[in-house]
Amino acid sequence: MITVSSEYRQLPTAEELPDSDETPVDNELQNDIPNMLLNLLRSIWGDRQDWFWGVDMGIYYEPNIEEPEKSKVIVPDGFLALGVPRRIDENGRLSYVLWQEKVLPVLVLEVISKKYNGEYDRKLQLYQDLGMLYYAIYNTSSGRRGIYKKHESLEVYKLIDGKYELMPSVTLLSEVGKVVWMPEIGLGLGCERSISADWDREWLYWYDRDCVRYLTAEERVEHERQQKEKLANYLRSIGIDPDQI
Repeated sequence: MITVSSEYRQLPTAEELPDSDETPVDNELQNDIPNMLLNLLRSIWGDRQDWFWGVDMGIYYEPNIEEPEKSKVIVPDGFLALGVPRRIDENGRLSYVLWQEKVLPVLVLEVISKKYNGEYDRKLQLYQDLGMLYYAIYNTSSGRRGIYKKHESLEVYKLIDGKYELMPSVTLLSEVGKVVWMPEIGLGLGCERSISADWDREWLYWYDRDCVRYLTAEERVEHERQQKEKLANYLRSIGIDPDQI
């Protein structure tokens, strides 16, 4: 694990550090997938204030006192920190500065883009050295030739004795997806094919201990509509007009 020396006294703050690496994403999924996971967490943990999910936000892990803008940073597509304030002020975080937060993210997520950026080697090694407990890689090019040939679409690695080990996944009963349970987080991360915002494809979701997927907001609305319609049909079948109740 990389640690900040206690000899530092005047470390750069988030306000002094660049809040963007100015590197654009090269596909929609790098934004859509982390944001979907964030919106789900807002529902699942709506009553909790001890977590933060960052989307395309820099994690500063090594300060440069003389030239703060040269402090070392890594920008995952998404990451989860537990035991930190959900919001620090009305403007929110500019970046996630480890020597200020004093809490390592428990999970980092990389969505592989059109151009390979070292997710299976360079970034994996860095997250391992930093001590991130879980590292998830989502890859829409899995199974193809080259470096992707032997990789699954979703792989979750766990830090065990200082080294990342690939975690086993559970195949869903529908056989259209799989889930990796993360007990330290109390959630499973998995993928399955479904429709979101009229886009039919494989998506990442959070799951409970029984591998039941947490529904999105639009799915919850549709589920409630179906339940009301089912109840209305039942009432009509026994001679009761639901519109008169």
